[in-house]
Amino acid sequence: MRHMMWIYAVLIFVLSEARSMDTAVRHLAFNQGTEVNLTCSNKTWNEMLFVIWKIQFQTKKECRISFNDGTNDDSCNDGKSLRNTSSALSYLHIPNFSDTDQGRYECESVYRGGNDNLAIHVAIIGPVPPSISAWLYHKDNKMVAVCKAERGKPAASISWSHMGNVSSVTNYSDGFFTVESHLELPEGMDTENLSCTIRHPHWTEERILVLKPEKGYFPWLYVLIVVVIIVILAGFLFLARKKIITLRRCQPSDTSPSKSPPAEDVEEVEPYASYVQRVNSIYNSSADFFT
Repeated sequence: MRHMMWIYAVLIFVLSEARSMDTAVRHLAFNQGTEVNLTCSNKTWNEMLFVIWKIQFQTKKECRISFNDGTNDDSCNDGKSLRNTSSALSYLHIPNFSDTDQGRYECESVYRGGNDNLAIHVAIIGPVPPSISAWLYHKDNKMVAVCKAERGKPAASISWSHMGNVSSVTNYSDGFFTVESHLELPEGMDTENLSCTIRHPHWTEERILVLKPEKGYFPWLYVLIVVVIIVILAGFLFLARKKIITLRRCQPSDTSPSKSPPAEDVEEVEPYASYVQRVNSIYNSSADFFT
């Protein structure tokens, strides 16, 4: 048994050395969203001892998919699988091919009588539409609008519905472009109709995004100003009320009974009344005399 293990180890070592010298290289490109089948060898399942696919992605960690002695091993866990054709030929199946599937696919298949080694560089054909997003945020008493077109090929173009200080940054990574445009707006400017327009060769029509405050944003500055104003008004009203109460307490209270009007002196009035009466009587006598 130990001799068989040594023989197997030597066989693997020899095959690895041969692989490093005889690995064929291919470059393939596929449309995004299509199903892709990669073939490593023209041998059938019955002839194979094992097959290993080692995948080095451009944007994520590498993984392996293998078949050995009737057992499948998959560390990718993203839908890729080893399948057979109707004639029992083995191939690697990639459903819904996307930009995250791009990379280098290395295959090693060992069968009775030999081995095949292949490296396939897989890419996307034609333009790739970007992921788009837009949002607003505050910075140094200014409103800043951001419009982003991420991981597209070629780079997208961005324009704004409002005038202002515009700055754009374009990053290139793993064969894709990310464009991010910033628009600075004066504080207090109406942003109800603010929008950005994104154009890309993959689209037949432009994309228009209406900007909204970023998720989790809350206008704390305005809330703080309102709270301060309310506190000041409440303090002013409290002091005014306290002052009024103090002034009322300081005023003397008029509790003495109201004085009745002075009584008329009858003695002083009656002589005048009698005098008037005498005058009237004399007047009457004179009147009678002349009549």
